[in-house]
Amino acid sequence: MVTLRQIEEFIASEPIAMVGVSRDPKKFGFTAFRELKEKGMNIIPVNPYTEEINGIRVYHDLKSLPSGVKGIIIVTPKAVTAAVVKEAKEAGYKQIWIQQNSDTKEAVAELQGTDINYITGQCILMHYKPHSFHKFHRRIKLFFGRFPK
Repeated sequence: MVTLRQIEEFIASEPIAMVGVSRDPKKFGFTAFRELKEKGMNIIPVNPYTEEINGIRVYHDLKSLPSGVKGIIIVTPKAVTAAVVKEAKEAGYKQIWIQQNSDTKEAVAELQGTDINYITGQCILMHYKPHSFHKFHRRIKLFFGRFPK
């Protein structure tokens, strides 16, 4: 079970790269990136198929990221999540957040037993300066005792 301490440690690990940022404004990978950026997170987009999103340079993979990136958020389709996790492990990342609906058994198994702080089954938007729906969702989880402790 993910703890609140793990989440706080992850959020404090900026700058953070988001792997799977979408070019499509209707997809979660686009809206999550935009919202986190607007809230002030030092976040860097990763997408192998574009050079720029909303005027921000996009990196094609983890290897091309600037030095100093400490954590990654994975918002990829499930079919590629485990490969991204392997790449992140090989690159030495110690903070990995696999956004809910991107996690797979294979990706989680890749992280178990390591010294990596990994988070699964949680929504980054509910934990990083939540507002509107995500703030409401957070309150519901707190009320029903399903919020990380």
